Amino acid sequence: MRILVAEDDAILADGLLGALRQSRYTVDWAQTGAEADDKLRAHSYELVILDLGLPRKDGFEVLRALRGLGSRVPVLVLTARDSLEDRVTGLDAGADDYLVKPFELEELEARLRALIRRSQGNISNVVEIGSIRYDMDGKRVCVGGEPVELSARELAVFEMLALRVGRVVTKEQMINHLYDRGDEVNLGAIEVYVHRVRKKLEAAKISIRTVRGLGYLLEKPRGS
Repeated sequence: MRILVAEDDAILADGLLGALRQSRYTVDWAQTGAEADDKLRAHSYELVILDLGLPRKDGFEVLRALRGLGSRVPVLVLTARDSLEDRVTGLDAGADDYLVKPFELEELEARLRALIRRSQGNISNVVEIGSIRYDMDGKRVCVGGEPVELSARELAVFEMLALRVGRVVTKEQMINHLYDRGDEVNLGAIEVYVHRVRKKLEAAKISIRTVRGLGYLLEKPRGS
């Protein structure tokens, strides 16, 4: 899950990036509104954390420009502005949620998980596919009630496929999801991670199908 954090306070941003990476998100940082705007135009994100008080282009402008492009990426607004007028303006501009500073990281992450679930069409924080049960909050995968140990990147691959069950996930999407900007990317590694996930989830009798030239598709077991 790749997230853009647009926050001009370097200390706060450093704390956010560290906490989100520890929770196995892939995170980019923009320190100005102009930089956030450039990143949003150049790259695909699955969630945006947006401060309103950004220099060189405030958060409202960034948000309006993003929605003007037709993007439906979930946006969580962070701000020290707690007036009703500002909250209404942010929501009307296209924000999906609003969190006033100071805030607790636990609440921030809970709101992110809720936004991610809604954006993927899931109401519950638990995804069930046949005998597989995936707890998105605890990042735990079980098959038939038995826990399955997945590495961080194996889990990221599984999550992408599980949240898009029945839809093709391209290698490009996986790379965007797994690697930080500037990381050395090995396309062969994606195939290795998918192979390992297949092996570890064999007991669930799911199919992770390779769609030649496109990517991978997770199919539910027949009859489920």
